[in-house]
Amino acid sequence: MRRARERRDPHLEPVQPELIDSDCMTISELEESIEKYFAAGPAVSSDPEAMAAFLALRAALERGEVRSASPDAAAPTGWRVNAWVKRGILLGFRLGALAELPGGGLSFVDKHTYPVRHFSASDGIRIVPGGSAIRSGAYIARGVSCIPPMFINAGAYVDEGTMVDSHALVGSCAQVGKRVHLSAAAQIGGVLEPVNASPVVIEDDVLVGGNCGVYEGTIVRKGAVLAAGTILTRGTPVYDLVNGEVLRASDESPLIIPENAVVVPGSRAVTKGKGQEWGLSLYAPVIVKYRDDKTDLSTMLEQIVRLGMK
Repeated sequence: MRRARERRDPHLEPVQPELIDSDCMTISELEESIEKYFAAGPAVSSDPEAMAAFLALRAALERGEVRSASPDAAAPTGWRVNAWVKRGILLGFRLGALAELPGGGLSFVDKHTYPVRHFSASDGIRIVPGGSAIRSGAYIARGVSCIPPMFINAGAYVDEGTMVDSHALVGSCAQVGKRVHLSAAAQIGGVLEPVNASPVVIEDDVLVGGNCGVYEGTIVRKGAVLAAGTILTRGTPVYDLVNGEVLRASDESPLIIPENAVVVPGSRAVTKGKGQEWGLSLYAPVIVKYRDDKTDLSTMLEQIVRLGMK
């Protein structure tokens, strides 16, 4: 181990955000720089100015000043994709080289542009010991609780009062709102490429049950409840029993789960061919109701747990 440390290239030390002063650059200037260096391709792989632009972006992401997707009432889905930010995140991978990263006695090798983030008590973020990691370039708001083991990738945005439970994953560029509970083993997929595609969005006050998977740009509106084991993808139709309609993604829009919807895993029978002969059914998420006082009582435990963590 001593010999490996001696051989380490000092240029490949994990690049920390405090090494640059991003306050010198406005957001519009930062966007212009990112677009320029991304368009230049591999030619900028050793350009210190390209690295400075990326580090400014990474620092702005961690402060929550920029994000890969932003709420926008004028947009058809209510969210605007900031493709230049996603290009900047990809630029960081292009500029990065494999390097040994410190890990409390363990051995890790990753792109030196994306080391694991470190926090202090003054950040107001609870990170319970036991194998969790938050990558640089992710925004974590005050009041977030991280229960081990869990992982939050670069470009993700996790807002105030959210709990990321054990074995949960928040993918690159995923947007998670306030007071969300990502239960054990919940998977919130990230959408970094293509850069114009919407990332997964979980809006405020959503409960994502254990072993749920939300992928491919799906938007889950405020107050929705996903029961344990619910899987949502771009190709998954959702059957709304309350309103008598089937919700699907389109060429112009991702799958959108309505506000306060309560979604459970269900099934629908195959009605022809061998599937019918064999009595097979296919997975089908079902909206069985919309959140009411009774549902809120069943989720009150989430609020009590959070109050005890402040």
